[in-house]
Amino acid sequence: MMDLCAHLGLQAPLIQAPMAGVQNHRLAAAVCEAGGLGSLPAAMLSPEALEAELQALTRATSRAFNVNFFCHATPEPDEAVEAAWRQLLAPYYAEWGLDIQAIPSSPARVPFNHAMADVLEVFKPAVVSFHFGLPAPDLLIRVKSWGSLVLSSATTVAEAQWLQAHGADAVIAQGLEAGGHRGMFLSNDLDQQSGTFALLPQVVQAVQLPVIAAGGIACGQGATAATALGAAGVQMGSAYLCSHEATTGPLHRSLLLSPADQHTALTNLFTGRPARGLVNRVMRELGPVNHGAPSFPLATLAIAPLRAAAEALGRTDFTPLWAGQNLSTLRAASAAEITQDIIRHWQRPQH
Repeated sequence: MMDLCAHLGLQAPLIQAPMAGVQNHRLAAAVCEAGGLGSLPAAMLSPEALEAELQALTRATSRAFNVNFFCHATPEPDEAVEAAWRQLLAPYYAEWGLDIQAIPSSPARVPFNHAMADVLEVFKPAVVSFHFGLPAPDLLIRVKSWGSLVLSSATTVAEAQWLQAHGADAVIAQGLEAGGHRGMFLSNDLDQQSGTFALLPQVVQAVQLPVIAAGGIACGQGATAATALGAAGVQMGSAYLCSHEATTGPLHRSLLLSPADQHTALTNLFTGRPARGLVNRVMRELGPVNHGAPSFPLATLAIAPLRAAAEALGRTDFTPLWAGQNLSTLRAASAAEITQDIIRHWQRPQH
């Protein structure tokens, strides 16, 4: 089976999770330079912004890196669902003095497409990873034709087997503890989701690909446990949220570092898909998972003006505060220091 360190020139098979909204190329480059695989999240970037970020990243490091995309199906807006969603949010719009008729109509997140592939092809990254399955076969063929390793997240054994059958080179077993969006794509049933250390050995047994463990792993000891269960590598995101290179906002950082505020829950209120973040006002008042939310990514449109208004006054009432369940190791430090500390305490089997 593929050795990720040998294949990618890594000091350890540690992947920094791509975290759209709280990082750019600086964090990815810092992790790469420290011996891990840094990741650039591209799910919210335009082709022009992606090109600028990739240029900056390749100037900052000559090492292997990962670029991550979403490959969701873009839904058609449902007028009845949208009307009910606006009615649910209307009291908040009134409270903040906002015009509910001024909500934008086009979502910021578009799935991986040929325009993004055109930009990516110039840089030919060592790794390209996906969330919510894999892109259409013609896009996948393009990515693999450059020699890029293709990774994607699986939240169930069935998803891991699907990824293996459809061309993934490695599977990220994403446990329920993980921060940010669940990578689920075969079913929307949250009852089918399980924790990392329950999911991981089942996926390892079910596929013949390298399996990367993700979710609730925040230190070298956690990585040691994952590799003991058969993981070929680990992916960590929350461990880097308070790093110097992350773009995590000051309000988000202060909550992450406060033990009293570290309660997380899965919510679909911010985007329409389940994602884990710190509990805030709108999650408490509407319920973290509300079936009135429009499909991903349409829910974002009506939440965004409320978020902007609240953040302008230093409040996080409507802000997606993405975070995993294990925030025990969070600290304000350089990404290099965090990476090297993880690697130093990671006891990997000797081959």
